[in-house]
Amino acid sequence: MPRLQDKIALITGSAAGIGLATAQLFAAEGAHVYITDVDGEGAAKAAAELTGRGLGATAMTVDVSRGQDVSALMRTIEQQHKKLDVVVNNAGINVRTDFRNMSDADWVRLREVNLDGIIRIARDAFPLMKASGRASLVNLASIMGHRGMRTLAAYGATKGAISALTRGLAVEFAPFGIRVNALAPGFIETALTERVLRIDAFSKALIEQTPLRRFGTAEDVAQAVLFFASDESAFITGAELAVDGGMQAML
Repeated sequence: MPRLQDKIALITGSAAGIGLATAQLFAAEGAHVYITDVDGEGAAKAAAELTGRGLGATAMTVDVSRGQDVSALMRTIEQQHKKLDVVVNNAGINVRTDFRNMSDADWVRLREVNLDGIIRIARDAFPLMKASGRASLVNLASIMGHRGMRTLAAYGATKGAISALTRGLAVEFAPFGIRVNALAPGFIETALTERVLRIDAFSKALIEQTPLRRFGTAEDVAQAVLFFASDESAFITGAELAVDGGMQAML
């Protein structure tokens, strides 16, 4: 039996990359997936591909930094399905800049999407997850929340906050049957990382710091998200799983 049969799942930032791979996997496992992204055209294309295969998917244009977008999303899900069994907070951005020269605008934008967006989704989805009775909330943190790298201090700060938020929500949501866990991906080959991973010296240095000697794929992360979304992790909450090829284990 498919692991997410008849589940209702919301995945933010799912028009491409990790979010899209997760949406495709969830749909194949029997879920009806809400594919949401600021790229509404991309979300619609992804949903159309799934529905064309007889799978369940709905596309919506959503900017998680905009409260009105999130409210409209939750109203739609409530009207159509009355509950949410799985919520995946995947939407995120990066601004690579020397911290000493970072503008207030860059910091605000990072925080609004990477942290405020997750807080908003988790808060506004709570009534629908409570209605499920056995819901799973999965937050996408990052290895950068645990390690430092030049030009990524602010990005890492938002991801570290997600790790702390996950632990707090796990305790707060547990009485309502809602599990909350996080993933901390390492360097994954997506459009977000393509530019830097094409730099030979940088790419080589990262591979040397990765025991499995390769970069991850969006599908690698999607499989880990599926584990937290499914009943296979029914007694796990407040945990963070590194999906990084062993990079965090290196000195």
